[in-house]
Amino acid sequence: MIYQSTRGEAPDLAFEDVLLAGLARDGGLYVPKKIPEIDLSALAGTDYPALAAAVLAEFTGDSVSRAELEAMARAAYDGFDHAAVAPIRQIGPNDWLMELFHGPTLAFKDFALQVLGRLFDQALSRRGERVTILGATSGDTGSAAIEGCRGRDAVDIFILFPKGRVSDVQRRQMTTVDDPNVHAIAVDGDFDDCQALVKAAFGDLAFRDRLRLSAVNSINWARVAAQVVYYVHGVLALGGSADRKVAFSVPSGNFGNVFAGHIARQMGADIGRLVVGANVNDILHRFVETGSYRKDGVVPTMSPSMDIQVASNFERLLFELTGRDGAKVRGLIQSLGQSGGFDIAGKAFDGVRQGFASARVDEEATLAEIRRLHAETGEIVDPHTAVGTASARQARAAGAVTPETPLISLATAHPAKFPDAVERAIGRRPALPERMGDLMERPERAADLPNDLAALQTFITERARVAR
Repeated sequence: MIYQSTRGEAPDLAFEDVLLAGLARDGGLYVPKKIPEIDLSALAGTDYPALAAAVLAEFTGDSVSRAELEAMARAAYDGFDHAAVAPIRQIGPNDWLMELFHGPTLAFKDFALQVLGRLFDQALSRRGERVTILGATSGDTGSAAIEGCRGRDAVDIFILFPKGRVSDVQRRQMTTVDDPNVHAIAVDGDFDDCQALVKAAFGDLAFRDRLRLSAVNSINWARVAAQVVYYVHGVLALGGSADRKVAFSVPSGNFGNVFAGHIARQMGADIGRLVVGANVNDILHRFVETGSYRKDGVVPTMSPSMDIQVASNFERLLFELTGRDGAKVRGLIQSLGQSGGFDIAGKAFDGVRQGFASARVDEEATLAEIRRLHAETGEIVDPHTAVGTASARQARAAGAVTPETPLISLATAHPAKFPDAVERAIGRRPALPERMGDLMERPERAADLPNDLAALQTFITERARVAR
């Protein structure tokens, strides 16, 4: 399996090199040169770890054996709180909720990052190497990445988060980890600032090589590949077919989760429309509606993992829309940086409208959706999930998803991660799982840094073991 950069100027790499590199040296994101096809009929009745191994094997090539992948997946998902790993509950006549929050950090990022940490371990052990992982989080990626990498001898991990713009639970899941290889960094800025710092650090090739930088957020292709699995799982669970495709509604921030569904569809999973759910930071919704991708200011909301304007994984879709033309992608990204946006039209935009729908859900509508779901179904959902389920209902009302189409909304975080929002909606605070009951009393350990690349590079150089 060979991978190429979305910007067309970095060398092609095999899976293991893509895993360890994260971001391509030309600033692009790696994608397979050819999307593999998968025979879903052979996977019916497969449990989740075996399904994960089957799907991931299509992307790893000869780098990792199917048996090794299944062993990793079983070790990863045995630690989840639900035997089904990703249980699916009915919430309406043809509407379903897939719970993706039963992992160790109570968010969907655990599905990929629990496997990713093990993939890193195997690759680095075989090579006798060490890496420095650098990532940015709008809330959930950071804690899941830390949980997947904590205590690993060949890895130091540095996670940037926007100071004061994540929930207390999200912050504490990062700052209360006391393993010496873990470094949580509060940046004076928003998530886009954090993400820009990470990309700038990777773009400094001398620094990148000296520190052996790698990535675990969704710019790393292995993250996307591992998230493809639960889309296939959903199609198999609902008996999707060519005549009865399954739609999905996804609360979207950095576009990685939606893009994983797009890849599952390209692999042959019977998936209809992918509904992109947005809060008031609605750049992706505006693009799906109009073909115009224009940055605007970020507004803090009760769904902070979606408070993003520059969605990194969107570049992978642009690569597809431009006919896999790296030069065109470079031009669009340059336009985004210089003029704040760009437009897609014609056949490329027709492809967007055929494969995707979108909706915008403001703060009051998010609270109303949490109340509605609880009153009608007894389910308690977090604000991100509520954006997804509200977007699903909007897509049905607009005719983008027909009443006959099975529609799965992804429940991306446990409601206890956002107790203030849930309490505002239904008058009660959801409890954390017993194993996390003392989270709010644990001592915190974090660094405060300005939005400054030099300060970040100094901080990392002084602490990363690979630099010693």
